[in-house]
Amino acid sequence: MEDFYAYEELLERAYKALPERSIEQEERWEIPTLTSIITGNRTFIKNFLEACKFIRRQEKDVMKYLLKELGTQGYMEGSMLVLLGKFPNKTINDKFVKYVKNYVLCPICGKPDTTIIKEGRLKFIKCEACGARNPVPNI
Repeated sequence: MEDFYAYEELLERAYKALPERSIEQEERWEIPTLTSIITGNRTFIKNFLEACKFIRRQEKDVMKYLLKELGTQGYMEGSMLVLLGKFPNKTINDKFVKYVKNYVLCPICGKPDTTIIKEGRLKFIKCEACGARNPVPNI
């Protein structure tokens, strides 16, 4: 004879079988906020290197994107990015968020677990979470 269980009993057994990390404890990945100060005619992004490490991208690529988007020149000084010109913190962070959305977050699943791969002259964003592969524009 077959054993029949009530729905609630089966549901409770299923929840007990789940690992500790469940829906209630889901991690939230947040885009880091860049902090900048303006001194004279230069803008210093103080936590630039840390932000690049957090999003897992090379600082030269992020720097190239920001310089192009802001229409300025700049250089690295230690762990800071120095921009020639005065740029409000909001403008810099808006451009950085745009970079993260286009070059870090997977367009399919939205996870940040991606890498940029180059095939010939084309670049693709490859997601390690869902396996998607999508083209990204060159910087």
